[in-house]
Amino acid sequence: MGADTICIKDMANLLLPVDAYNLVKKLKEVVSVPIHLHTHNTTGTGDMTNLMAAWAGVDIVDCALSPLGNGTSQPATEALVATLKGTERDTGLDLGKLSEAASHFRSVAGKLKEQGDLDPKVLNVDTNTLLYQVPGGMLSNLISQLKQANAEDKYYEVLAEIPRVREDFGYPPLVTPTSQIVGSQAVLNVLAGERYKMITKESKGLLRGEYGQVPGKVNEEVRKKAIGDDEVITCRPADLLEPEMDKYREEAKDLARSEEDVLSYALFPQVAAKFLAERNKKLDGVDTAEDEVRTIIVQDLSE
Repeated sequence: MGADTICIKDMANLLLPVDAYNLVKKLKEVVSVPIHLHTHNTTGTGDMTNLMAAWAGVDIVDCALSPLGNGTSQPATEALVATLKGTERDTGLDLGKLSEAASHFRSVAGKLKEQGDLDPKVLNVDTNTLLYQVPGGMLSNLISQLKQANAEDKYYEVLAEIPRVREDFGYPPLVTPTSQIVGSQAVLNVLAGERYKMITKESKGLLRGEYGQVPGKVNEEVRKKAIGDDEVITCRPADLLEPEMDKYREEAKDLARSEEDVLSYALFPQVAAKFLAERNKKLDGVDTAEDEVRTIIVQDLSE
């Protein structure tokens, strides 16, 4: 097939254990490349899914040390290592050394929780995910958005709104970027108290076809509300783009020193311009710290 490995990516921990066993077993019968399983423990089935996949012959599974594992993260490493110890699928990993590493990251996790960077909600099991089918990264983003709006109490309302928005949008896959588009729109629908009272630019782009064709049928009333009489893109969206590299080469000619620099500028014009300017100063031996001091002095004198 031209592939070095095959990865089964289960972002929302929806792949149930028996299904994982059957899928991996059938794949192992027909392909010779390693099979890699990536799941989470959002629904609480991740440990069992990994174990059943191991019995079916999976070659790689993703885990996380227990202080930062489970919930929307990966199943805990130590639990799987202990379960397989002494069996034909023994990992050979040392539980004692894993315990030492976990001890270090336990303090890291504690600090992240204290600082508010790690919400305990994301480390808990939520079987509602089997109904809402929301990936872990998407859940973390939703919690962050609701925190900023002082509306954490709306969390379950937003989870219930996500499947409705996804259906209206034609069932786009819940993986970046469409997962974040659906999630953000669900948050707006709940916070506004009215569905599609406010519609994000990205939602309009998705409904216009800028992200490609969605697998399901779009709610035409919602599309009309979002984009009015704009024409819906039915071809490959990138085919409609005009060549722009020459324009970016000209704009970045004083900053770019390679084709990669031009590409960085094309993708992130504001951020890349600042980065390239600072990078060039260091490459040219200019002391940027002294430059900053001179700037402050000049500003003070001018005032």
